[in-house]
Order: sequence, then C-alpha cells, then structure tokens
Amino acid sequence: MRIVPSVCLAAVAAGLLVLPWSAAAQSFLAPPPAGRSSQPDTTALQQQIDQLKKEFGERIAALEAKLAEAQVAAPTPAPPPEPAAPAQPSAASGAKFFNPDTAVIGTFLGTGGRNAINPSPALEMPESEVSFQAIVDPYMRADFYLAFGEAGVELEEGFATLTALPGNLQAKAGKMRAAFGKVNTLHNHVLPWADRPLVINNLVGGEEGISDAGVSVARLIPIGNVFFEATGQVFRGDAAEGELYKSSKPGDLSYVGHLRGYVDLTESTNLDLGASYSQGHNAAGIVADVDIGRFTTELFGVNATFRWRPLTRAIYRQFVARTEYIRSHRDQFDGVQKADGFYVSGDYQFARRWWLGGRLDQSGRADDASLLDRGQSFLLTFMPTEFSKVRGQYRRTAYADGPTAHEFLMQFQFAIGAHGAHPF
Repeated sequence: MRIVPSVCLAAVAAGLLVLPWSAAAQSFLAPPPAGRSSQPDTTALQQQIDQLKKEFGERIAALEAKLAEAQVAAPTPAPPPEPAAPAQPSAASGAKFFNPDTAVIGTFLGTGGRNAINPSPALEMPESEVSFQAIVDPYMRADFYLAFGEAGVELEEGFATLTALPGNLQAKAGKMRAAFGKVNTLHNHVLPWADRPLVINNLVGGEEGISDAGVSVARLIPIGNVFFEATGQVFRGDAAEGELYKSSKPGDLSYVGHLRGYVDLTESTNLDLGASYSQGHNAAGIVADVDIGRFTTELFGVNATFRWRPLTRAIYRQFVARTEYIRSHRDQFDGVQKADGFYVSGDYQFARRWWLGGRLDQSGRADDASLLDRGQSFLLTFMPTEFSKVRGQYRRTAYADGPTAHEFLMQFQFAIGAHGAHPF
C-alpha cells in the first residue's frame, strides 16, 4: 500500500516534538531542591518554554516547506481509463455492406473509310457496361454485367462463384463467358484493340462468342513454379445467337474444356499458355425450328501470351505479345467444313501513358472453309488514367469474296465507380 507523503511528515513532526516537551514536563513537575527558592526556577522554566516555542515554530515551518516540496515532486496518479465506447459502423462501411460495387463503363466508337462487306456506323455507342459485384457470404460471391447498347439491354454475364469447396475446387453457376481461348473470355472494354480478330468473328461467334447459361468447375494445380488451371464447363447449348451453337431440345448441351499453364520466366517476364476444346450442336440441320439433321460443331484452340514488364520501369515500359490458333470442324449437309485461323499481336508501352501496337489476322469461315480472310491493324493508345482511354486503329481487311476494306477506328472509353479486376 502507498503511504501519502503528508501522513509520513506528520508522524516525523510528532516524534520531534514529543522529546523536548517530555523533558520540559519533567523539569516542571520535579520539586525544587532543598535550600533554593522557586522564583528563579520559574523564570528559568519560562525561558525554556519560550525557547521551545521558538524551536517548535522553526521546525513546523521547516516541515511545511518539506511537505510542499514533496507534494510538488510526487506524480499525480492518472485517472483510470474510461471504458471505450463500442465502435459504431460508419455510413461508408454500412453502404459498402448493404450495396455491391457498382461501375459504369462507356465505349464510344467512330469509324471512317470504306468496307463493302461488313460496314459499320460512322458514329455509335456500341456498348455501355454496368457491373454489380459483391460478396454474398463467406462461401460465395456474385458478379452481374449488363450491356446497354443502341438495340437494347442484355445480360452479358451473371453468375455466382462458390469459393469454399473441398479439394481446392471453384464452381460457378449462371450465365458466363466460356473459358475457351483468351479473347472469348474478355469483355469489350478490356480488349487491347477496338475490335475482335477475324478468327474470333469467323469461327467463335464474334462479340457474343461462347456465352451461355451453364455451370463451371475449375481447379488450380501448382506443380513446382508452374501453375496449371483445369476447367470443365457445361452450357445450355446456345451461343452467338445460334450462329455457333443452337439447341433444339433440352439435351442439346454444349461443352467446354480448358487447360491453362502459367510460369514466371524471370522477375520481369512471364508466359501464359492454354489449350481449349468445345463441342455443341449447330443450326445447319434446323429448318423451320425443326431439327432434321443432327449436326455438331467442334472447336480446338491453343493460345499463348508473353509479358515483359521490368520492375524498375514498370509504369513506363512493358511489352505484351499474344497469339491464338483456332480450328473449327462444322458438320452440315455438304459435309464437314474444316476451317482454321489465327492472330498474332504485339503491344509496346513506350511512355507512361502511350501504347503502340499491331495485329496480323488470318481466318477461314466456319461454313465455307474455302474462303480465307486476311487483315492487318496498327494501333496507338493514349491512357490519361486508368479510368479513361483513347485509341486510334487503322484496319485493313482483305476479304475472300469482296474488295479490300480500309478503315480508321477511333475509340473512346470512360469508367465511373468501382469495377473489379477481370481474369488475368
């Protein structure tokens, strides 16, 4: 227990005073010696009392001074801490909890030049994407993407992802872009070009591509410093508005299998490889909504992406090379049409906000493999920030059944809101 300094000093003062007062009392009470008068003893006693009073006063003053010094030097005990008030959720956290991440991405496209085979409007707003993304619970997240175009609104993707399955599995259910190749998985606003390559338009259904309602199961398989991802998907059987796959009865499902491998070559370079397969029924045997022939389409594809991005100059210099080869086997009344095609592209960032790119295209046509289209593109992209992009593209297309097209495309993109990252 801690003793208060004033109490200690009072005890010391009492001890100092008791001793002289006890001596004075003994002198006063003792009888005078024989033969002496009591008057001198009274005078001496009075002098002793006065002296004691003086000494007492001096000692009291000294003790009070020491007491004052002790009180100044003694630390004042801190008051006990008040219990912390329970944290109240802020308005921002409440809004985040009850509302998903929402973003709007607009794309404006202007086209000049001449294309007699596949003309485009001079000015258009081909697509504005609205996204809603949020965690549903500890076991699931949901992603919805609505595409607003000049012709109306459609659900581009809307699926739930189960993230806590046993065996390191990840499952999706809903409408989604199939994991076939590289370009088919990308939304328009993340493409490195203002259009899609010829092989995607001719063999994989173009902008719509393989996008359908279905289920997907994937598993990440790390082996050493190489990461593999195996994906299996089952869809309803309709893709690209029936131009690629067409289901005439509930059992006409389509299937997609994809194997991807990723490896870091150095601290600045990496390589991404993929192999894909897809199969489904096509519309060649459907006449007046009646399937008079059981025709199918098979797609085979391989793709590769090489990236170079030096760590010390990452925001100023990087290079990305992409290539994809696709082969189509399409059953129809005149036999199996075996068409193939590919693209090769490269994009180089030569300044903080500037990119220079080029692409080489070649592709047959799914329903007539004898027709071969070729194209070349050159691009210049300016990105003021991550929320806006301005791109100019010169495109030359040599069609197999028509005059060569020369076009200049001017693309402007802008985004507002929180938009989650797309697959890498």
